[in-house]
Amino acid sequence: MAQAGYSDFGAVYVARGFELAFQKGVRRYALIPLTINVLLFSVAIAAVFHYTTLWVADFMAWLPEWLHWLEVILWPLIIIAVLLLFAMTFTSVANIIASPFNSLLAEKVEERLTGVPAANGGVSGMMKDIPRTLGREFQKILYFIPRSLGFFLLLIFVPVIGQVLWLLWGGWMMTIQYADYAFDNHKVPFRNMRSSLHRHQGKSLTFGVVVAFLASIPLINLIMIPVAVCGATAMWVDHMRAENLG
Repeated sequence: MAQAGYSDFGAVYVARGFELAFQKGVRRYALIPLTINVLLFSVAIAAVFHYTTLWVADFMAWLPEWLHWLEVILWPLIIIAVLLLFAMTFTSVANIIASPFNSLLAEKVEERLTGVPAANGGVSGMMKDIPRTLGREFQKILYFIPRSLGFFLLLIFVPVIGQVLWLLWGGWMMTIQYADYAFDNHKVPFRNMRSSLHRHQGKSLTFGVVVAFLASIPLINLIMIPVAVCGATAMWVDHMRAENLG
């Protein structure tokens, strides 16, 4: 059921995710995806900071002289884009490993928000659903890869506009990634899930952009997987659950 007072601005659900992930009764289910994320990102952070400045300098050197006046605008945009690229890459790896636990976390958050116990849920249900959950992760990857390549080419070859489109695409990927756990727990097809998010595009996109931005910030990114799962599940409960299960 929708909760009164919630804004249509998706960033509200990022804040809601921080609140839910550390509530008693939920936080133990957030612990495993949180631990996986900490281990992977601890290794990744050093690489991000080492290579980002090198890549940005190389990109600026590649620009023709008549575009050097854009340096003031491009420098922060490219840095953010590169950080998001790393964040999404390592987050994808973490999400594949943690996907069964993310599904269980989404289930427990939905139970808390709706008061409706999941049928065949819990750890035993999670173990039974591992093949389907992993298959859904690879379905997302197959959706992301060709589109990411297209937006990445725009990022490289179309100054300013390419960077903005890349940031928006990164947000859309994050929304699909984390909202999908609640949809998949109810076996809502992948195509239907995307259609539902499109119907709430403004809310979905602002949620994902904020998650993508926070996922690029060291230390904060360590807790973003369970936070994003909880926030996206709250968004599902408030705005998409009824239309998909009714």
